[in-house]
Amino acid sequence: MRQSSRGRASITVFRCLATGAAVLSLGLATACGGDDGDDGANGGPTLDVWIMEGTNPDAGPYVAELQAAFTERTGATLEVQFIQWADAHDRFTTAMAGGELPDVAEIGTTWAPEFGAAGALTDLAEQIEADGLGDDLVPGLYEAAQVDGAVYGMPWYAGIRALMYRSDIFAEHDLQPPTTWQELREVARQLRVSEPDMIPFPVSGGSEYGLYPFVWGAGGEIAEQTGDGQWRSAINAPEAVEGIEFYTSLATEDGLSVAAAETWLETDQLESFQNGDSAMVINGNWTVNTLIADDPAWADRIGVVPVPGRGGGFSPSFVGGSLLGEFGSDEPELAWELIRMMTTGEHAAAWAEQSGYFPGQQSLLEEVQQEADPLVAPFAQAMLEAGASLPVTDRYGAIQGEQVVQGMLQSILSGDRSVREAADEAAAAMDETFGG
Repeated sequence: MRQSSRGRASITVFRCLATGAAVLSLGLATACGGDDGDDGANGGPTLDVWIMEGTNPDAGPYVAELQAAFTERTGATLEVQFIQWADAHDRFTTAMAGGELPDVAEIGTTWAPEFGAAGALTDLAEQIEADGLGDDLVPGLYEAAQVDGAVYGMPWYAGIRALMYRSDIFAEHDLQPPTTWQELREVARQLRVSEPDMIPFPVSGGSEYGLYPFVWGAGGEIAEQTGDGQWRSAINAPEAVEGIEFYTSLATEDGLSVAAAETWLETDQLESFQNGDSAMVINGNWTVNTLIADDPAWADRIGVVPVPGRGGGFSPSFVGGSLLGEFGSDEPELAWELIRMMTTGEHAAAWAEQSGYFPGQQSLLEEVQQEADPLVAPFAQAMLEAGASLPVTDRYGAIQGEQVVQGMLQSILSGDRSVREAADEAAAAMDETFGG
């Protein structure tokens, strides 16, 4: 779920060793910390930690400082292993079956309900409440960790999407960034005339995340929880349909996109923006570093505003990111101490600064916004004022895996279905999975 801003970390720290060789089981690093009772190098207990590889392009210095600080504070040792995002979900499920889980691990927000339902994650609600942290957590991330009163992870870092535009092109044609949906349409129409070789606003059929602000901005929901605790689709409710109609009409009625974008992923859309082919895109805060690292001149060519609301204000945007979860550690107090260190205060701020993502604490996020960096503050403002989460149920992950929303978008953009027909089909597919 997370993306790298400047490359990939490629280190593995403190590998578990036995009789001079790395112990591996089913392709997994065998648990060698609190779960097996071994003492660490400092004579105290050891915690195994899994962190996803690639979020922070050079995580070595951060990990070394964290290990030293944790040992100084607790006397315990951290053994940290980096896991590829692409392999991580399977690694976790295999480790659950084999009893080889780490003490603490980074998990994507959409995994918390699934792993919590499987009984693998510890409920952290009591610790969060006891330390008075709940009111200072970014709501979209915190909500993603909560299932039926349990909290299956502590917010660590976050990302959000906003409207990125070519500020140099806007300045050349005396255009202002849009503040309403109608202004978005009008600005895109002007760009089509002023810059005929550019795509004013590509509508990416292969990505669900560009659509959600318009569903939520129209007052709709993707799905809703019923009184008996079950979930049902709301993607075909009138408000949601209004948002879908506006978003797709930018392509189907106004011609502000291109046919190729019907299947574009976010990466394709970003490439189009980077190549100078698109004038406006909805994409994530982490991509700004990608552009500038590739060409520093981008710092003077990018503008950012939160996704405009229908009649003003902001349309909500999905807050993605990562949580830190405890996987039934034999050292729960140490596990919580580590989680608290990594998600609050100086260590949380350092990780956010180095990775290009935002911290999971609102107080730290407000500091970022107050710095008023024009390429950072609008994303932070969107997260603080208009962050939203996906349905918090383990079954929504299956719906994403089936690409139900993308299929709906593509059928509309290609002309195979009307908005109403496509939304009804998507709702039926969602409800089948929710009911299954």
